[in-house]
Amino acid sequence: MSSELLVSRPHFDSRAVAQGVPEREPPVEPEAPQPSSGSATAGYRSAKYTPTEWFSNYHTILQQADSDQHQARRIQRGSKALYQDTEAATLRTQAEGTCYLGDRLQEIHHWRSELQRHIDQLLADTESLLALKTRLEKALDATETPYAIATDNLKCRTRRLGPDLVRDTVEQELLKEVDLIRSIQALLKKTTAQVVSQIKMNREAKQMLELDWSDKYQAYNFDDHSGRYTNMSPDTRHHPSSAAVQDQVCNRTSWTKFTQDNLTKALQEEQATNSLRVLVERVLLDTTDDLRVQCSSVDQAFSQRCVELIEAKTQLEMKLTQTLEQIGAQERNIVALQQAIHNKDAPLRVAQSRLYLRSFRPNMELCRDEPQLSLEGEVRQIDATLASLHQQLSEARGSLSHLEESRMALEKDIMCKTNSLFIERDKCMTQRKRYPTISTLSGY
Repeated sequence: MSSELLVSRPHFDSRAVAQGVPEREPPVEPEAPQPSSGSATAGYRSAKYTPTEWFSNYHTILQQADSDQHQARRIQRGSKALYQDTEAATLRTQAEGTCYLGDRLQEIHHWRSELQRHIDQLLADTESLLALKTRLEKALDATETPYAIATDNLKCRTRRLGPDLVRDTVEQELLKEVDLIRSIQALLKKTTAQVVSQIKMNREAKQMLELDWSDKYQAYNFDDHSGRYTNMSPDTRHHPSSAAVQDQVCNRTSWTKFTQDNLTKALQEEQATNSLRVLVERVLLDTTDDLRVQCSSVDQAFSQRCVELIEAKTQLEMKLTQTLEQIGAQERNIVALQQAIHNKDAPLRVAQSRLYLRSFRPNMELCRDEPQLSLEGEVRQIDATLASLHQQLSEARGSLSHLEESRMALEKDIMCKTNSLFIERDKCMTQRKRYPTISTLSGY
């Protein structure tokens, strides 16, 4: 045997330390009685175990090994059941998440399709309103021509002369046309402002829809990419903080309500656009009809006025012709009267000369005999005839003076009628031929 001393060591359980079990105190063995040996063998006996200690030691080790094996088998069974359950739960949860992502993709696609449909509708509505705005502006510009024609007609008619400067039906219709054009211009401006306002609201609603559509497009791409992740995907990473609840995240109800509110707003603008489009079409149609009807009324009044002027001018010219004939006849009558008066001068001189000579008869010869009485009667007759002729001549001259006044009045009135007819027919009616057509007044 070796001569080294065998030193007893304390018992230390490494498994217990590894499992966190408090270390057990080693059993205290009673001291064996030391044999009364000699001092020469003391070093060989001090490190020896007894057979009882030996058996107790390895039995303790066997028992500890059995306990550790039993605990290991129990942990292995629990671990197997745990990872099987967690594996199934994980796969089930992942499948549910994938299914939810698919449902979410379908829902996003549905709302995105609705948003796209209303975006296209708002775009089409805005384009139609822009076209209507252009028509309104063209229609407003087209009203400037009728307004200029009507005001110019009124100015031209102020150049009528004398009694023809009358407030007739034509002037009343022209004033009505001017007032109508002004009211139509105000209506077209107001309608244009409404169209511009509606275009602005349509663009604002379309912008909200486009922002919502853009957000849903990105969300769809993210969810679609997320749904394609599998356990075999190489591009997955650990993001521990992503599972935390994010700030300012809306719930499902508010998410749906946000899109529904945007769609409701868009639908309201679409309905308003449709109503406004019908209104604009009706305004353009009504204003065009009103202008054309009033134009026809003015043209009819001008035509009637021209007929009246032509008829009046014709009558005046006929009367002037008759007056000129009467003037000629009266002048000839005056000449005849003057000649008749002149012709009475000789007989009067003869009769007066006879009476004068017979007045020199002497004494009783100066009697009122038949020749005397005849001569006196002849003188009285000639004087009466001359007085009658002079009276007739005076009346003839007065009549001639009246006829001349009538002639001048007729000629002046004919000149007024000629001037008025030139203004009405050659100026105003010719200018009114430039009146815009129905398509131009409708904004085309």
